[in-house]
Amino acid sequence: MMLTAEISLYPNNENFIPPIDSFIARLNQHGDVQVQTFPTATIVMGEYDRVMDILKVVMKAHREEFGMGVFVAKFIPGYEAL
Repeated sequence: MMLTAEISLYPNNENFIPPIDSFIARLNQHGDVQVQTFPTATIVMGEYDRVMDILKVVMKAHREEFGMGVFVAKFIPGYEAL
């Protein structure tokens, strides 16, 4: 089943651009999902299990590198937004 996830990251950091850029760069390292970035959110689309596995790894890496950040997400199973 395909999954579209829309994610916004709100870093707990005055210098908020580097954490966001790093998060997006990590998502883009995975060629088996589609990633498209907009000014307020990033869309990740692919097979359900793969998208969830990638998000698990990328969100954990963000926490380890930058500390706290707030992720706001919408998950739309069975929908192909891209």
